[in-house]
Amino acid sequence: MLTSVDRLLFVRRVPIFNELRDDFVVRLASVMNELSYPTNHSIFKQGEEGRSLYIIVSGRVKVHIGDKTLAEVERGKYFGEMAVFDTQPRSASITTLESCECLELTQEQLYDAIEETPEIAVNIIRELSRIIRQLNENMSH
Repeated sequence: MLTSVDRLLFVRRVPIFNELRDDFVVRLASVMNELSYPTNHSIFKQGEEGRSLYIIVSGRVKVHIGDKTLAEVERGKYFGEMAVFDTQPRSASITTLESCECLELTQEQLYDAIEETPEIAVNIIRELSRIIRQLNENMSH
């Protein structure tokens, strides 16, 4: 069980939330679910409906399409953000590389947060733009 301070620190690491006031991030973090997964567990599969973003509290996961690993995500990082924003099927699968503890933010919780604090929408746009720029740069090399 994470303390509210631990939750604040992990949620604060997610770029879309890092410019928000602490009191707001504390409220957001307090509604997130804490989830535990064993090693080699499929958190979700490509093509599944997704409506949650996950922040890794401990452990590591791999992002993959079939047998091709696209990335590894570790403690303090997040995954699943695309589906929480656009409600399209998951674009890749996530499997744990070791046992993991995660915080889950559902789409409903995120939309409630945006209603309460519209600056989150601007932060989301910035972060998605950063991701697209990084993908473009990776593809050009």
